[in-house]
Amino acid sequence: MPFSLDRSRLLQQRAESLIPGGVDSPVRAFRSVGGDPPFVERAEGAYLFDADGNRYIDYFGSWGPMILGHAAPSVVSAVQAAAAKGTSFGASTAAEADLAALVMQAVPSIERLRFVSSGTEAVMSAIRVARAFTGRNRILKFEGCYHGHSDALLVKAGSGVATLGIPGSAGIPMETTQFTTAIRYNDIGEVKKVFAKHHGEIACIILEPVVGNAGTILPQPGFLEALREICTQEGTLLIFDEVMTGFRVSLGGAQALYGIKPDLTTLGKIIGGGLPVGAFGGRAEIMNLLAPLGPVYQAGTLSGNPLAMAAGITTLQALLDGGDDFYDALAEVTSRIAHGVMDEAKKAGIPLCMAGVGSMFTWFFQSGPVHNFEDAAKSDTQRFGQFHRGMLERGVWLPPSQYEAAFVSAVHGDAEIEATVAAAREVFATL
Repeated sequence: MPFSLDRSRLLQQRAESLIPGGVDSPVRAFRSVGGDPPFVERAEGAYLFDADGNRYIDYFGSWGPMILGHAAPSVVSAVQAAAAKGTSFGASTAAEADLAALVMQAVPSIERLRFVSSGTEAVMSAIRVARAFTGRNRILKFEGCYHGHSDALLVKAGSGVATLGIPGSAGIPMETTQFTTAIRYNDIGEVKKVFAKHHGEIACIILEPVVGNAGTILPQPGFLEALREICTQEGTLLIFDEVMTGFRVSLGGAQALYGIKPDLTTLGKIIGGGLPVGAFGGRAEIMNLLAPLGPVYQAGTLSGNPLAMAAGITTLQALLDGGDDFYDALAEVTSRIAHGVMDEAKKAGIPLCMAGVGSMFTWFFQSGPVHNFEDAAKSDTQRFGQFHRGMLERGVWLPPSQYEAAFVSAVHGDAEIEATVAAAREVFATL
């Protein structure tokens, strides 16, 4: 059957009459890659199925959480069982502590943890408690790192902001961002300059330890270690935003992979097993500043939602049970996909470089290497858009932005590898 998105196009037009841009998150609009966004009707395993009857190998996995694949039977059963007892209570359940214990088992730097409903909430709350603990206002972040859409953090934020060419966001007063400093990722010299200029003023450094929202960008050797040393010396808290990397690059996240202990960690995506959830946690003396124990107020009506807790418990238990063998197998499949396409680009004479770790990666349409957002921005986004459309027409759905990471699940295998590489070979021949 010829590839068509006729019904999806009609659904998009209807959505645009009801929802700004027809989407509830900007990158879904396909503005940076062109063409019509497919409307998903269902998903199973490694595949998405749209309203036009097309089937796609999925390489964004709901932007990271679907590490077990779509509609994993164990997760579906857990959610169904939880829903049968009630979908929300606004009161405590044992499942909240059950999931917290699993998180702490894998991430030892977290001594106390609180659940919220999104990564944005997790980061916003972590920064609030960091400011309270240190008595300081200034925060240091890195260009291209996206930490949600709270006002103070939409400064050089990568991801959808970069994709749409927005230099931050309208509607944010300058006063809100006056205490936010953004510098180049992987540049420890710039970090030292900021601390010299604002000595005794910096409450926290926050970063994605592996950048995922400017495309995948890895920390240079010694960079994370230097940040840890500086924070310890300066009385500044180090916050790892592991909403994306948590349980993705390794069981214990990037902090386990690189051997760095942050003061606070933010999590999301995988810990909800596909349902909306976020969390922030860290040293007990910091977290105990939260109400009702301390003066830092943070609340959420649906925090610790029983459906999200059930999905998260089932997912994390599967990852803990799988251990190193699970992650080794996942990384091996990811490497075969990423390098298989790289090989086809080389044969076709297409400039392409790749960065990845664990089961996340990005193909940058340039010769590389990419060490920061400034490097990533040199990519040929027009050619990426052509590649994305060509792959979509051949049944491979990649993240619709050069500045997003791709993700692989445990149910991607030989068939998906072969189909992806074959599709790339055909598309590169047309570029």
